[in-house]
Amino acid sequence: MHNIEPFYNWRHLYKAESDSKSPFYGRVYSEFEYSQKIYNFYIHPQWDFFGSETLYLKIICVDYQKEFAIIELIGEWNDAIENDIMFLKRELIDLLIDEGIYKFVLIGENVLNFHSSDNCYYEEWFDQVNEEGGWIIGLNFRQHVLTEMENESINRFIQFGKQFNDLPWRQFKPNHLVEGLEDLLMKRLS
Repeated sequence: MHNIEPFYNWRHLYKAESDSKSPFYGRVYSEFEYSQKIYNFYIHPQWDFFGSETLYLKIICVDYQKEFAIIELIGEWNDAIENDIMFLKRELIDLLIDEGIYKFVLIGENVLNFHSSDNCYYEEWFDQVNEEGGWIIGLNFRQHVLTEMENESINRFIQFGKQFNDLPWRQFKPNHLVEGLEDLLMKRLS
């Protein structure tokens, strides 16, 4: 896991550590000092800790004018023991919503497992963004993770599905990715 880096090809467009509105503003990263772990496995030092011991993230793009954030995740999403959704919601999502972000793309190809609890935080998040015409879309989550999330009805709040899986999102610029996802979402809803 130590060699899985967050996506870096958009760093010329956005860096969370340079964004004064970001909760990670001012962070300094090492390329060589591995100190963060998920269980007994070191992870690349570019991933950001947000309160969870098992799930890390990287905000890879935020556009305040277009009201979107793209967040890449790595690790085990564990709501049952670690309450990861609470940390995600309180330590990151609430701050972004306060800055006018209502469209969220969660990239989950490096989420290895999901363990559920209740879905109150998901519902709260969905209600907040839905009031503003926003949405939450999950991209490229592994099938067993999607199955677990669907079993717990998380798909009522986060849009998953075939059209959002195996999407070659790295080939797009952030604005084009979000526009394409909105088109897919509108087709799905109509």
